[in-house]
Amino acid sequence: MSMSLRDQLLQAGLVNEKQAKEAERHLRQQQRGRQQLPKEKRAAPTDAELAAQRAQLAKATRDQELNRQQKEQADKRARHAQIEQLIQQNCLPRPPTDERYNFVDGNKIRSIPADQLVRERLRRGEIAIVRRSGGYELVPAEIAARIRERDEGAVIGCGATHEATPDDGVPDDLMW
Repeated sequence: MSMSLRDQLLQAGLVNEKQAKEAERHLRQQQRGRQQLPKEKRAAPTDAELAAQRAQLAKATRDQELNRQQKEQADKRARHAQIEQLIQQNCLPRPPTDERYNFVDGNKIRSIPADQLVRERLRRGEIAIVRRSGGYELVPAEIAARIRERDEGAVIGCGATHEATPDDGVPDDLMW
């Protein structure tokens, strides 16, 4: 059994119930206008009129999808701006040292300047490493949690979540 175009568009999620009812109402108004004409001038909707209505409905669905995509992009830009602002306002100063703290980002090993105090705070989970415009910054763990709410991939990690188990054969204080 074939479904009407209206039912197919509703099922595919391309139009909502309100848009479908509006299109039907518009069609009924056009038909009422024809019924007020004398019988000899009344005619059934032509194929061209039906095609125009379908095209109008299809255009409305495309416009709705485009608006949804634009809204998603605007939301993404707003979240990115919020993350940048959080990092800028709360990043910890880099210690003036030649010592480096190595960490894994994806499948690459990266490093940032870190003295013994910073490494210890990273291990305890008091501070975290976050991505920022091609670089990395250190922020307090509370700020990292707020950043993680906005973008899971922006936070590289906190040391407390990566603790080694005692029986893995790797010392806890191993620097690499």
